[in-house]
Amino acid sequence: MNLIDVVNQDHSSEKVKNIPDFRTGDTLAVSVRITEGEKSRLQIFQGVCIAMKERGKMNGHFRVRKISSGYGVERVFPFHSPNVELVKVLQKGKTKRSKLYYLRERSGKGARIAIDYDRKS
Repeated sequence: MNLIDVVNQDHSSEKVKNIPDFRTGDTLAVSVRITEGEKSRLQIFQGVCIAMKERGKMNGHFRVRKISSGYGVERVFPFHSPNVELVKVLQKGKTKRSKLYYLRERSGKGARIAIDYDRKS
């Protein structure tokens, strides 16, 4: 075992096994641990998953986008982050692309994603 594998093993998170199966286009509610001074709390970031990279691997992450007060807000969540407590799939979206960066230029009805009723939960 080389040094990189040892470091990856030390920094891997057991919470990755509890993350449900989701794809781009799905609406997610991500519970994130926020630390303010000595206190910490959970904050829910709810939005559409617009990109994923290397699911389950050490440098894998997913990108969630939401509209807050008329402004688009995106956050990148690593799969092995200790701050990501829980991920819930609220709605399954039907998309034909793996990266939904075109949603950045759209708003209102143009930014909607069709619901995929056929996909099993």
